[in-house]
Amino acid sequence: MKAMNLVLIGPPGSGKGTQAELLREKNGFVHYSTGDVFRDHISRKSAVGAKVEEYVTSGRLVPDDVVLEVVNAFMAENIGKPILFDGFPRTIPQAEGLDKVLAAKKLAVDMAVLVDLPDDEVVTRLTARRQCRKCGKICNLTFKPPTVAGVCDDCGGELYQRKDDTETVIRDRLSTYHQQTEPVLHYYSTQGKLKRIDGALGRDKVYQEILRLIA
Repeated sequence: MKAMNLVLIGPPGSGKGTQAELLREKNGFVHYSTGDVFRDHISRKSAVGAKVEEYVTSGRLVPDDVVLEVVNAFMAENIGKPILFDGFPRTIPQAEGLDKVLAAKKLAVDMAVLVDLPDDEVVTRLTARRQCRKCGKICNLTFKPPTVAGVCDDCGGELYQRKDDTETVIRDRLSTYHQQTEPVLHYYSTQGKLKRIDGALGRDKVYQEILRLIA
């Protein structure tokens, strides 16, 4: 895989996380997920990790300048590799900041891919999720229902619906997603870098579409 900087965007339930994992495992992308990178720096007790931990432990939102400091450190550690930015940037200031971080290294965002899915389909997918109380495995009543209703196929534990998988919570999350993300989509669209893929195509076809775009 050629070195490129790819931004992957999508609403909750779009399968974006699955695509990120496929691109990491099969195509050699280094996966940037803000939460994961935060935890890595905190565990390593790096200088920037100490700053992040101060905000995280107090329950405050990590400010953009610190987030971008983390991004800068990440890029320095992975220069020359294909990078997949998953769920980042979330705001215009973060998108502009990312461009500056990359430009300082004579790099740029090569493409932003939106795995799109209508809100009603998101609700349908996520309200069908169930999690095992015993082993934590997640299944979906629509795509891969358990052999026995309400019982985990792996361990026989009870399946339940998480509070964050109710329609009210999901629609609140979608509202936040649209408020934050639509300006970012416009930002990349005006640069001619935004590509849209229909998330309803399913995992394999979405993956093939991404590969076609980045080839």
